[in-house]
Amino acid sequence: MNQIRIHHGALLVVGDGSRVRFLRNKGNPEHVDLVLERELEQQNPPTHEQGTSPPGRYKAPFGVARSAFEETDWHQLAEDRFAHEIAAALYRAAHAGAFKELIVVAAPKVLGNLRASFHKEVAERVVGEIAKDLTGVPIAEIGKLLST
Repeated sequence: MNQIRIHHGALLVVGDGSRVRFLRNKGNPEHVDLVLERELEQQNPPTHEQGTSPPGRYKAPFGVARSAFEETDWHQLAEDRFAHEIAAALYRAAHAGAFKELIVVAAPKVLGNLRASFHKEVAERVVGEIAKDLTGVPIAEIGKLLST
């Protein structure tokens, strides 16, 4: 895994499409000591559990051609919305001066959504990105994985 220097006071965001942890390094780059500051989680069942009716049908103005609209992926929409919520929370924290350095560790698709949602004030503070889902990893292990 990529080695990242996690300076004292750096904020780490570790998330996936339904859970995110905001971690702060209370140690230094040689002895990382991550502490949980905040955790957000959303319930996001699979699309087949969220959809209530089949997709609509479209009748062409000429002829007898009919086709179905593409079914909405409610699960993906919820993940995208969650990424925007994370980006908004980071903007508020950056604007308040809560962090100078940000390291983002997220599942690849979520990382892309976060990047697209970051305000300039947040994007300027990103010092590292890792496209990996570490939300199920204990906090003590995250520091070890990222700094070795």
